[in-house]
Amino acid sequence: MSRVIIDSISISPQLASGIKNLEDIVQSDFQRARKYLSPFALGHGPRAAIEARTKNPHHSGSSSQPSPSGTGRAITVNDARSSNTWTGANNVFKADATCQSTRKPVTVDYGSGSFTGTEYTGTFILGGQASGLRIENQSFAVAKEAQGFDGVDGILGIGPVDLTSSTVAGESSVPTVTDNAYKQGLISTEMIGISYQPSQAEGGGNMANGSLMFGSVDKTKITSEVTWVPITTQSPASKYWGIDQKITYGSSTESILELTAGIVDTGTTLIMIAEDAFLKYKALIGAEMDEKTSLLKLSADKVKNLQSMYFHVGGTTFELTANGQIWPRALNAALGGDADACYLVFASTGQNSGSGLDFINGFTFLQRFYSCYDVSGARVGLATTPWTEAETN
Repeated sequence: MSRVIIDSISISPQLASGIKNLEDIVQSDFQRARKYLSPFALGHGPRAAIEARTKNPHHSGSSSQPSPSGTGRAITVNDARSSNTWTGANNVFKADATCQSTRKPVTVDYGSGSFTGTEYTGTFILGGQASGLRIENQSFAVAKEAQGFDGVDGILGIGPVDLTSSTVAGESSVPTVTDNAYKQGLISTEMIGISYQPSQAEGGGNMANGSLMFGSVDKTKITSEVTWVPITTQSPASKYWGIDQKITYGSSTESILELTAGIVDTGTTLIMIAEDAFLKYKALIGAEMDEKTSLLKLSADKVKNLQSMYFHVGGTTFELTANGQIWPRALNAALGGDADACYLVFASTGQNSGSGLDFINGFTFLQRFYSCYDVSGARVGLATTPWTEAETN
C-alpha cells in the first residue's frame, strides 16, 4: 500500500469571481449556509485541491498534477457541496488515448457556482508523473459551461461516492478519486487529511500553506492525537461532514452554543454559528457590527480582553485562541477594510439554534486545526497543529 501527500498548496490573497471585499466574503458564506440549511441541498464531504490556481478568498495556489489527458489541470479546493471531479472551466480539454467520452451529460450546482458538461473516463495522476498516485478508469466531467470558476479549471471531488447521486444522466452514482484509489489498492484507508496554516501577509507572501494526504493522517502536521467522531445523525448536517459540538467562551466557560449539530467545511471562509449564539458572542466580547465589512469589529481597548473560544468535540476540547478569532489584519486593506481594525472571523448562519445545522467550522477554524475525513468509517477527525496557538493575526 502507498500513501500520497499533495503538499505545499500555495495560497494567495486573490479573490474569487465576484468577491471584491470582506463584505462579499460574509455574504458568500451566508448564502452557502442558507444552501446547506435548505431541504433541497445535496451532497456532503470536502473537495480538496491539486494544482490549484484559483482566485478564491480562502484557498488558491499550485501543487502537483492531476492529469486525465496527460496535461496538468488547475483544480480548486472548494466547499462541501459534492464529490464530482471535473475540468474545463477555462481551458479547452483535449482528450487523448488515455480517456474517452461516455456521452452522458452531467450537471452540478454548488450554490456559489455551477457547471454542465459531459462525463469522461481516463487515467488520473496525483502528485506528479514520476512518483504520483496513478488512478485508472477514473470518471470525471469536462465542462461545456461553467459559472463562478474564474482563474481555476475545475474541482477534484474527494467526498463519499453517494454525493454524486443524480449528477450524471443514467448513473446512480460516480466513483470518486478516493474511492477508486482505495479499490485499486493504492491507499490502505479511504481517508483524506487536510492541514492549513494561518494567513500570513498581503501581496507577495502566501496567504496560507496547505497539504492534502490520501490514505492516512500526516503525523508531521499534528501535535495531538486525532479525536474521531461519527457523522452526526441530525439533519441536514448529517448530509455533509457533520459533527456534534458544543462551544463555550472564556475562563468562565460561558456557553455560546449547547451541544448541537453542524459541519466542518473547507469551502466556508468564516466560522458560522447560529444567530442566537452569534448575538451572545457579540454581547459577551463587546463587539460592534461593522457596516463597511459586515464583520464583527472590536475596539482597540477591548481586543486585549478577548478570551479563547472552546470547541468541545467527542470528549476533547479544542481551544481557539483570541488571536485565532481575529481576521488577518495584514489582509484588511486588500479586502476593503480599515488597515488597523480588528475584525473577527465569526458570522451568523441567519437561523437560531435547533435547525439541525447550527455551526460551520470553516477555513479560519481549519487554519488552526488538522482535519481528517474517513469515507468508509463515516467519521471526522480533528487534532491540534503547530499553528493552533500562532499569533499571526
